[in-house]
Amino acid sequence: MFYEITFSPTGGTKKCADLLSAAWNEKTEIDLMKRQDDFTKYTFTAEDICLVAVPSFGGRVPAVATERLQMMQGGGAKAILVVVYGNRAYEDTLVELEDTLTERGFVPMAGAAAVAEHSIFREFAAGRPDANDEIQLKDWSSKIKSKLEAGTERAMPFVGNRPYKKYGAIPMVPKAKSCQMCGKCVSICPVGAIPADKPNETDGDKCITCMACVAACPMQARALNPVALAGAKAMLKKALEGRKENELFL
Repeated sequence: MFYEITFSPTGGTKKCADLLSAAWNEKTEIDLMKRQDDFTKYTFTAEDICLVAVPSFGGRVPAVATERLQMMQGGGAKAILVVVYGNRAYEDTLVELEDTLTERGFVPMAGAAAVAEHSIFREFAAGRPDANDEIQLKDWSSKIKSKLEAGTERAMPFVGNRPYKKYGAIPMVPKAKSCQMCGKCVSICPVGAIPADKPNETDGDKCITCMACVAACPMQARALNPVALAGAKAMLKKALEGRKENELFL
């Protein structure tokens, strides 16, 4: 059976995962964003194929995604590793994902680093994956499937360093203005940082700045502090400019 396992706060990672799984006609989806889910129930076998897609947060796998993957039993399932980044760099995300899955009994066979619109600075890599990405990622999907069917080992090592770089996220927490108290953000937050009885607030100790609540708010009431946002953008602008390309690891 083919499984698509994703952690996609603002939708970019899911779009890339869907394109890279296009060669398979049927799939079962597992959403790592769902904090209420019991991830210990997922046990795979050597007959299964799992495409696992996560975003790069500061060059690392989001800690909450790692925690939920560590609850699963790989059972020898073949794994396709996908890291999605917002046009800056993915650094050690791919090798960290490889180590996490290997420890849980998965067998990494192929991987990809794909670009999607930046989750915070939406003007960078805007609209990606775009039409050119779609053609490329679908083509890669077919190549990966052919490789798995042929039963050959992975020849190309994943890019990244061990030990991994120190985790360093942008320290900003979305705040709500003119909140209509609909609760959409409460249900979508992967770490439970928004109180159900006070959806206009955010627990800064829990928040991972994944931007899921900002993307989901139907009233566009949630946003980051504009002054802090401008400062962070100025620091990262040079690294975010230009078109970064997708990478395939077979």
